[in-house]
Amino acid sequence: MKLKISAISHVGCVRRNNEDMILIGSQFIRDEKYFDEIDLAGKDRFLMALADGMGGHNSGDVASCDVLSNLNYFFTDLPKGLDVSDFNEAIFEWMESINSIIESKGHSDPCYYNMGTTLVTLTFYDNEFYWMNCGDSRVYRFHDGKLHQLSTDHSLSNLMGESGHSNVITNCIGAGCTTSYIDLVTCTPYVETGDVFLLCSDGLTDMVTDEDLEALLNAGAEAPRLCQAALDAGGHDNVSVCVIEIV
Repeated sequence: MKLKISAISHVGCVRRNNEDMILIGSQFIRDEKYFDEIDLAGKDRFLMALADGMGGHNSGDVASCDVLSNLNYFFTDLPKGLDVSDFNEAIFEWMESINSIIESKGHSDPCYYNMGTTLVTLTFYDNEFYWMNCGDSRVYRFHDGKLHQLSTDHSLSNLMGESGHSNVITNCIGAGCTTSYIDLVTCTPYVETGDVFLLCSDGLTDMVTDEDLEALLNAGAEAPRLCQAALDAGGHDNVSVCVIEIV
């Protein structure tokens, strides 16, 4: 199995600083594009992750970088051969640890006070695929021409069924969330040749509807084209997109 990957992290049209970051394998992506094809044959793990540093908080760019850097080391050092249950336990323990690290850094230095980030990933480990989510960044599956959101937004809008709180999230890493949690789902049965998985920050989904994203993916759009659609719509936030095609 191979993964055809395109990714981009863009500052957008309004903000001066890009607080988003993407991690593909061991490659960190911010303010640049990325294209590659990854052969999973012979690999026991591969990580694709996206973090959206909290807008309105101090040093969101530091939080997203710190979380992805820590996740990279953690994932690389995971023992081989963990079953699904043990993998889940390891991820939940890491989540508690990184949340404490980000919170402690914020309390020890006023420059980082209340910083935080979302996190969404698609992960290959020991022949299993997992998606993970903390916050309102999203993972989608594009299958047979239809786009489906897999993750659930941890947001006030989703909790209360209202659209007026679109930027208020109820769960993240840091930013005062003492009980952060992560959704972790095994998705191996849903990974089929021809499928596309989309990881993105809300800088994309606040600007471009799911229907328009579906149409773009049906036209073969890669990450830069999806990002451009958000910029054309105003680009009010940082925009980060990762498109993973199963080939």
